[in-house]
This record gives sequence, C-alpha cells and structure tokens, in this order.
Amino acid sequence: MSKAPPLIELIAGHAVTRRDQIALTSPSRSVTYAELHARSSRVANALTALGVGEHGRIAYLDLNNIEFFEVMQGAAKVGAAIAPLNFRLTPAELAQICADAEAAVLVVGPMFEAAVDALTAAAPSIKRVVRVGEDYEAWLAEASDADPGRTSRPDDVVMQLYTSGTTGLPKGVMLTNDNCSAMFDIADAWNVDGDTVSLVAMPLFHIGGSGWAGIALAYGATNVVVPMPDPVGLLDTIENDRVTNAFLVPAILQMMCAVPGAADRDFSSLRSIAYGASPITARVLDDSLSTFRCPLFQVYGLTETTGAITELSSVDHDPGGPREHLMRSAGKPYPWVEIRVVDPVTGTDAAPEGVGEIWIRSIQNSPGYWNKPEETAKAFDQDGWLHTGDAGYLDTEGFVFLTDRIKDMIVSGGENVYPIELESVLSQHPDVADVAVIGVPHEQWGEQVHAVVVRREGSSVTEPDLVGWTKDRIAGFKRPKTVSFATELPRNPSGKLLKRVLREPFWGDTGRSVN
Repeated sequence: MSKAPPLIELIAGHAVTRRDQIALTSPSRSVTYAELHARSSRVANALTALGVGEHGRIAYLDLNNIEFFEVMQGAAKVGAAIAPLNFRLTPAELAQICADAEAAVLVVGPMFEAAVDALTAAAPSIKRVVRVGEDYEAWLAEASDADPGRTSRPDDVVMQLYTSGTTGLPKGVMLTNDNCSAMFDIADAWNVDGDTVSLVAMPLFHIGGSGWAGIALAYGATNVVVPMPDPVGLLDTIENDRVTNAFLVPAILQMMCAVPGAADRDFSSLRSIAYGASPITARVLDDSLSTFRCPLFQVYGLTETTGAITELSSVDHDPGGPREHLMRSAGKPYPWVEIRVVDPVTGTDAAPEGVGEIWIRSIQNSPGYWNKPEETAKAFDQDGWLHTGDAGYLDTEGFVFLTDRIKDMIVSGGENVYPIELESVLSQHPDVADVAVIGVPHEQWGEQVHAVVVRREGSSVTEPDLVGWTKDRIAGFKRPKTVSFATELPRNPSGKLLKRVLREPFWGDTGRSVN
C-alpha cells in the first residue's frame, strides 16, 4: 500500500492547490480549505498560549460540527490530540472520561453546558473551557493564523476515541497519523476522489464518523456535516447537496427507506453507500438498492483498527441469489490487513471454517490504550496482532464471518453497549439477586439490550421497575429495552456465566448469537 502523508500536511497542500474548494459545510456555515488551514492554525497557536503541546489532550463535547475539525487539526499541529466525547453519556460518565484523558482544554457546545461543572470538577487538568459560538470565535481571534511549523511525525497521536472495556471503565484508543493515513487507500474501492461530496452523518466521536470524514479531506473533497441524523433530513441532504458518497448504519438506512416517497427522490448523484456496525438484512438491502440505486458496501472494523479493515463489495451483495449467504459475512480483508482465526484454548490457528478469536495485524492497528499498559498488553501482542475479542471464522474463499463476541459487546443501532456497565447498575437494585445482560435481535436496530434478572426471594419487582431504576444512572442507549426473569442463571462448573445459553432462545436458527 502507498503511505500517505499526515492529514494536516494534505490539508496544508489543499489550502494552496484547492484553496477555494469547500472542505466542510454544515447548516450553520462552510469553510474552504484555505480557511480550514488558517483557522486550525489559530487553534494551534491558542493551545500553545495555554501551554498545551505534545501529548496534550483536548476534550470535545458537541454535536457534529465544523469546529470539531478545526480543533482536531489545530491540536495535531502542536502534537496534541482531540478526545471527542459521546454526548449521549451521562455527566458522570463524561466526567470519568475527561479525568482519564487528563484533558487540558474542554471545547463544549451550548447544548451541553449543564455538564461543564461535572467535567471540570472531575478533571482539574482543564485549563480552559471554550464554548462553541462567540467564546470560541473570540478565542481564535486572539491567536495568529500562521502555521506553527511543527513537523508532524507518523507516530503522533491525533485522535483519542473512547470505548468502554469489559471492566466497565473507559479506554482511550490512541490513533496516530499512520493509523489514519492508512485508511485513505480505501477511497479507491468506494470511488472517492477530489470531486466527492461526502455525507458525514455518523457521530464524530465514533470512528465511523471522524474516520470517514478524514477520507474526503485527504482527497480535497467536500464533507457535508450533519449535526444529528434524522431520516427525512438525510434524504433532503443527499438530494439537495448532491451527495456522492455516504457511510451509514443499516438501522438508519432502514428508516430512510421507510420515509414515504423516498424511492421517488433524485439520488442520481450517489456513487456508493458504505455501511457497517451490523450486517444488513435482505429486505433492507433490497429497499436500499431500489431507493438509492447505487452500489452498497459492508465494512467491519473496530476503533482499535481505525475503522474498516474488511469489506463486502457491492458485487458480493446477492439477495435472493446463489451467494446470498455472503451478506452475513463481513467480507474480505483489505490487501494490507492480515487476519488470523485463533483457537482461544490452544492458541493455534483454527481450521478453515473453524470458529476462534479473530486477530488482526495491519498499519491501522492502534498503538494501544492511553495510560493503560496492562490493558494494552492484553489486546495487542508483541508480534503486532490485535486480539479483537470477536469470534468468527474464515470460509474457504477468505470471507470473514462473525459468530459471537468473546467480550459480549452489544451493538444496537451502531452504538456499542458493554453488558457489565448495565449489570453493575442493575445489581445495585435491592430486589436483584443476579443479572445478566445480552443482546437480542431487533429488526430496526440490529440488536437491543435485554436483561435477564433473578429476583431476590420474596421480591415481585417488575420490568418497569427495573427500567425505571436505570434512568439517570446510565446513558439511555445502554438501558434495557426488555427484561425477563429466571430462577437462576446458567453457569459452568467453574461458575462462569454462560451467556450463549441465554441468547439461544432469542436467536433461534439464525446461525448467529450477535448481529
């Protein structure tokens, strides 16, 4: 594969060769490449004035907007990294992440002002709170727009995206210039070039949002930034802005196709739509193909792999045909990605179509977790292999099929939910003797969160009681949508909870126990 320069160098070049090309446009404003370069330099110099430099972290809390990219690029120009926060978390959860990141600056949008006190109290490292709007503009106006001139290094960490771990504690996945630059080669497969108009609708705190946006910026193309995705608004944006490329999750595609009159809209500008986070059903694929009339690609990846590392190409989407089974696969790895399926007991490679843990080695692999050497050593071995925690197999043609999650993560509508976080909350209820959280099938969201509860003796606690208990204790997307009750939870002789047994009645004969 070719080795692309860091994104800040590419944008600096575009500021000269494509200076008047719109780099980013949103409902509130647009910036050209020349303006993006200048404004990100102002951010860099404003950070320097605060004493923020190499290895610094800038926490960012807002909906998708242009300021994110100015801050990300400005931080990279001084060797610092942006740490975007999931705005769907509670203030307590956000505060934990800010403290872990040792954030020096907090950039926050007006919708999230109520969380500021909790974040600054938890993270005394914060030197300045910058509020998006007049305060942000004044902060930039005080700084020079001259490029600080620091030479960016391949191993500079430029983004720190947070993912909850199996311990329930957040982990900051460090992504470097090299990690992000490796993604730019994916553009060829998706027909992305300098004339692309790319839809950025997925949250920027996810690699599916920020990583996707970086691809178009690398090519000097235009990103259309959507603050929050809604089906009608996305259809309008694709049609009116003449979007050529998009990344969406199947649940969003399904909702868009269900909008009355969607198939009658003019989507002739579309070149392709990539989707991820879960496989697509035949019905949703059929609806998407007839509605948008463009190729669809499925991708699989993790935050730790800087996003997509396998692809199921458009030609391998064959609903109703002899190769329809491939729609349940995650496709094949990109040429620069190595994949192994390893028997977790023996540590040896599984036989073809034998299930094991998926290991990945590529330039896209993160160097590890911020300030967590033990967690890093568990996930990334000395030979460069990432132990994903996902179980699956490779078929004889090299297609990757996911069958389970060793780490039990649930993916609901593109959001990652780690059962232990909800289990911890529910176990604190006085009427809960034991609890297990699993993902169960959901037609729209792929999976939904389900809790299996063992009541304490004499208790008559109900599903509404337990759902209500989780309110204000954990983010809404992590709360149980349904609760069932059992006299005991299945465990093996050593006492380990057998979640596969709990999932079986819900997944039936689908051949999977996750989506």
